[in-house]
Amino acid sequence: MKTLLEVDPSVARAIDSETRRQNQTLELIASENFVSEAVLEAAGSVFTNKYAEGYPGRRYYGGCEFADQVEILVQERAKKLFGAEYVNAQLHSGTQANIAVFMAVCKPGDTILGMSLAHGGHLTHGHPLNFSGKMYKVVSYGVRPDTELLDYDELAHLAELHKPRVVVCGASAYPRIWDFPRIAEIARSVGAYMLADIAHIAGLVVAGLHPSPFPCADFVSTSTHKTLRGPRGGLVMCREKFARDLDRAVFPGVQGGPLVHIMAGKAVCLQEALQPAFVEYQKQVLANAKILAGVLREEGFRLVSGGTDNHLMLVDVAGKGITGKDAEAALERANITVNKNAIPFDTQPLTITSGIRLGTPAVTTRGLKEKEAEKIGRLIARVLHAPDNDRVLSQARAEVLELTARFPLYPERLAAAGG
Repeated sequence: MKTLLEVDPSVARAIDSETRRQNQTLELIASENFVSEAVLEAAGSVFTNKYAEGYPGRRYYGGCEFADQVEILVQERAKKLFGAEYVNAQLHSGTQANIAVFMAVCKPGDTILGMSLAHGGHLTHGHPLNFSGKMYKVVSYGVRPDTELLDYDELAHLAELHKPRVVVCGASAYPRIWDFPRIAEIARSVGAYMLADIAHIAGLVVAGLHPSPFPCADFVSTSTHKTLRGPRGGLVMCREKFARDLDRAVFPGVQGGPLVHIMAGKAVCLQEALQPAFVEYQKQVLANAKILAGVLREEGFRLVSGGTDNHLMLVDVAGKGITGKDAEAALERANITVNKNAIPFDTQPLTITSGIRLGTPAVTTRGLKEKEAEKIGRLIARVLHAPDNDRVLSQARAEVLELTARFPLYPERLAAAGG
């Protein structure tokens, strides 16, 4: 970063510091991952200079022939991976992907049925402070209090009672398998569209390790930076008959020019996902999650729904006399990054919470396997059993640094950043 150091040393130092932070911490935030060097190169390319409003072959600017090539690659690869009829590659994020779907088929004031944020859903599924909660009438479904599993009977009852325009399924903190055919049947029974938000599980879906929402869903949205291991961005897939309305909802509906450099990164990550190694990676993500969940249960922690079927888990820390906020802070002092998270029927506010959310995609990308996943579980337990003990936290941090040193991330960039 010689040029950047000369032009803006403050930003250069921040990038160096972040490079070291990522290398020296165990990243267990379920919605984060590490892209490949190839994705980094594509996302940092000269495509950042290019405006490309419109769609391939129908741009509002000249000089878009190579931008067209990149966007078509994203569309073709996503169709192949997901089995989609149509793909819009331009979304800046998973949130804007959901906005676009609602804009394509809903009018302000229409009813949407989505999973409650308090039970594992996402802000864009109807939270009152989000656009979805402000523009539409929202009805929320959740999990059963006895099993903490999705209550499909409640979902069906609410759909029949409220006749929503769209039924949204998907979550940011639900550790179990989704029954997409059952949700599709519920949506069809009341004349609703089905939107499957698979932002968290997209990588598992394309690897064949989680049931696909196709061909059940009318629309499928995803971010590209979680289990899919791409740049921060979004995709929307749909049935061909919705393509025109979806494209108009994206541009000029909710976005202007797409980020062509990010679409280039999406194309690369999808190419990586087409390789056999990607399936093996996702299998390891699941294996590491199973080990981590099992160790935490052995250590006396309650897991929401009793465990996990995917890449993430919710840990109830209230039983140990601490809050999610305090658990997050204690683990961060030990160089373990997690996020506080509400658990179903939580009595704490969202800024405090009774739980933490853990995920294994990022540590698996670094090459950690079952042995290391067990080690991480023991370290987490040790910290959370004594969150105010400086000696315990210091020792745990030393062990984390030893572990991360054995699995370096972007070694050449790390060396340039000073170790």
